[in-house]
Amino acid sequence: MDWVAVVDDEDFNRKTIGRILKKQDIIATELGSGEELLDFIFVKGNRPDLILLDIVMPVMDGFEVLKRLQQGMPEDDRIPVVFLTGESRDEVEMKGLRMGAEDFIRKPVFPDVLLHRVNRIIELSRIHRSLTLEIEKRAAECENLSMHVVQTLAEAIDAKDTYTNGHSDRVARYSREIAKRYGYSERQQEDIYMMGLLHDVGKIGVPDAIINKPGRLTDEEFQKIKEHPVVGDRILKKVKEMPKLSIGARWHHERYDGRGYPDGLKGDEILEEARIIAVADAYDAMTSHRSYRDILPQETVRGEIEKGKGTQFDPVFADIMLRMIDEDKEYRMHEE
Repeated sequence: MDWVAVVDDEDFNRKTIGRILKKQDIIATELGSGEELLDFIFVKGNRPDLILLDIVMPVMDGFEVLKRLQQGMPEDDRIPVVFLTGESRDEVEMKGLRMGAEDFIRKPVFPDVLLHRVNRIIELSRIHRSLTLEIEKRAAECENLSMHVVQTLAEAIDAKDTYTNGHSDRVARYSREIAKRYGYSERQQEDIYMMGLLHDVGKIGVPDAIINKPGRLTDEEFQKIKEHPVVGDRILKKVKEMPKLSIGARWHHERYDGRGYPDGLKGDEILEEARIIAVADAYDAMTSHRSYRDILPQETVRGEIEKGKGTQFDPVFADIMLRMIDEDKEYRMHEE
């Protein structure tokens, strides 16, 4: 049974949220201050699945409480925190997201919104934790990471984005096909398939509110998105038995002309597998539904790949993708 700690100095808010959660068989522990929460976690040794934390409280506000929680827990074993707030100012929300909060829930609380976000964040946190443990176990015991674990992790990443479900698998398949046509061996093809599956693993650390935002991202939100290659690299480098696994995660947003991120690499400085995944990722981004647009027409997609040759993309791999597009007479490749 899921367990949520509700922290709010207003008795009415605590009891209202507690009733909503308990009706859905979620255990709700109601606490009146940040000090009570810290005692509950660090002195009494409790570990709820999620913390709903009010921002405006006397003595210690929610930001300070979150800071102390993070200081007292290892980075890879922190309890997810969702802020409760009546604030509508963007700067308040961005401060919380930058500090590491998973999301915000506005007060007064709507039951359906509360339950959807609580269930989703708890589920993703649990999947992430169990898969991290599984990866570490497999890395210690096996020469190769289990494909089942990799696929499950990729599905967990894609589940964060309601508009691009299946993205990781499609990017992996396009990457494998490009590599095959370029002359990679079967083993190399499978390696790049796994790199493609996990190229977005760093998005585990990006709040759902940013990933699923229907409009244009602010500069601060886009900066948060841009951190995912480094986060993904850090996660996958722990898999010592597959030292190349992190290549796609770290460098799939580098550009052939050196204007990409996170390292600003140029041309052949970017490892070959990452240059392949970059083309595959761009193709899927243009041929997938987004919150702000539908799938782009095939001629538009082709034109963008052509235009990006030598600037955004390695011309060799862009040409291979262009041939794949030209062979796709019915524009069905993105649906397979």
